[in-house]
Amino acid sequence: MAKNTICVWYDKDAEAAARFYAETFPDSAVGAIIRAPGNYPAGQQGDVLVVEFTVAGIPCIGLNGGSGITHNEAFSFQISTDNQEETDRYWNAIVGNGGQESACGWCKDKWGVSWQITPRVLMEAVAAGGDQAKRAFDAMMTMKKIDVAAIEAARRG
Repeated sequence: MAKNTICVWYDKDAEAAARFYAETFPDSAVGAIIRAPGNYPAGQQGDVLVVEFTVAGIPCIGLNGGSGITHNEAFSFQISTDNQEETDRYWNAIVGNGGQESACGWCKDKWGVSWQITPRVLMEAVAAGGDQAKRAFDAMMTMKKIDVAAIEAARRG
């Protein structure tokens, strides 16, 4: 296990979530699956307790901690994309697998984990500053999934 690892709390589906992420994002994998050595408030001895996984190169663990803890936008995975095709692929995978659309490139997977599917062109436009940043930002504010062509057009003016 890495020295610094993101721990994501799940009710009971850490393994299913890790497998979905590994199938969806490059440089992602499922590692060790650790079973509970005894009964605990959210499960029984032998249940999957912790799943080690990697999402786009970032080491994580999924903890099956039970209900009562809910995810919110204070934590999200941000996936940078190179074009509309890649943006669509990730967005559609998350939303199409029981997830939910939100605004400005944000969505939630079916486990409630927030994702930002962010085309690089958007971040480049905002980082450039000035009028082009404002136009790109204003265009983004009207979107759910980011439209790369619309951001590029807004950036040009």
